[in-house]
Amino acid sequence: MRGLHPAAWPIAALLIGYPLWWALGFGGLSVIVLAPPMALALWRRRPIRAPRGFGLWLLLLAGYLVSALMLDEMPPDTYGELGAGRVIGYLMRLFLYVSLMIMVLYLGNLTEQELPQLTLVRMLGVLFVTTVAGGLLGVLVPRADFTSPVERILPHWISGNSFVHNLIHPTAAQVQKVLGHSSPRPEAPFEWANAWGSNISVLLIWFVVGWWVYGGPRRRLAVVPLIALAAVPIVYSLNRGLWIGLGIATVYLFLRLGARARVVVLSATACGALVFFLSPLQAMVAQRLDSPHSNDIRAFTVTATVAAAATSPIIGYGNTRNAMGNHRTVTTGKTGWCDVCGHPPLGSDGQLWHLMITQGFVGAALYVAFFAGAVRRHWRDRSPIGLAGVLVMILTLLYMFVYDGLVTPLNLYLISFALLWRNSMASGAA
Repeated sequence: MRGLHPAAWPIAALLIGYPLWWALGFGGLSVIVLAPPMALALWRRRPIRAPRGFGLWLLLLAGYLVSALMLDEMPPDTYGELGAGRVIGYLMRLFLYVSLMIMVLYLGNLTEQELPQLTLVRMLGVLFVTTVAGGLLGVLVPRADFTSPVERILPHWISGNSFVHNLIHPTAAQVQKVLGHSSPRPEAPFEWANAWGSNISVLLIWFVVGWWVYGGPRRRLAVVPLIALAAVPIVYSLNRGLWIGLGIATVYLFLRLGARARVVVLSATACGALVFFLSPLQAMVAQRLDSPHSNDIRAFTVTATVAAAATSPIIGYGNTRNAMGNHRTVTTGKTGWCDVCGHPPLGSDGQLWHLMITQGFVGAALYVAFFAGAVRRHWRDRSPIGLAGVLVMILTLLYMFVYDGLVTPLNLYLISFALLWRNSMASGAA
């Protein structure tokens, strides 16, 4: 970005430099690395402004600190002992929550001269292009991976933790048998295939705002081919939550835009649907809808998570736990001859369920209230950034049922929240 103010370099490093962070092994953890310079920038411009509703996020963070008291406790029908993995996971999430809090305050306290709204939106658009490239890499070279510098440096007892390993080991795709045979689900440059699905839908929204709504002829010329390219990994992701999210986004825009813009949305949707149904990609979508293999797994995990959370409804258990049994058998877990056996940890099927097991029903309620409050406060903002930001908040509330918000999705949700806050300050609404 030419002419970027020095105060804005940490967010530029996060969004535009994200491929480098991913290759180094930081990926979603890069916000932790960049939080100190953001905090320093905040310290130098005291008093610090905070958005309305931010007290809910502070309460969520305080609740997470208290939940550490339960790390050694085990809910009924779960197994495992307090060890390095559980503590590392807790601390990593704590650092992320604190870093995200700093990031939001940092973005809201930068002036329009230091970081114009459109510049921030276009940074998200650049990350969309990066995500499309990563998705195509996952489709074309699904087994590509490498050992990152961070992974080489860390001792094995840390890098070998499954949660940490996913964050620091760059891979192009998850190869899974969702359709009954091995098929790639793109995840580069993020930590999981589901994170890729959540992120590309949010980034697509900001890409359209920055490159089409506010774009010049050159940027607009790139929009249609880039979205067409994005459709390929979006379908290959086999990600039903992403597909539903895009459908909801279309309906939202149709309901909230003016008459002329509605015609554009309907025309674009019709053209896209026609091209899709004439392409080989529609067969893959039909196969995915006929293969709901994860439904039973999700139902078991969610039911077990709610039951476990009910035994510590106020502060939760600080971190996830492993359930005894699964949807098919009363036993589960890794063995010497099957290191991939077992069941997903409780709370791994969506941010709402994750918060229930880690912070109880209170933590989950605070999370919902934070993002629902943002929708309510900014609903009347009908500017392109306001409409886009509210849409992202709605998708955040949808995705909490199916996607874990940590690590990178929550970064994008809160940057979108900051864009709404900055917009309201510019209009004098808050």
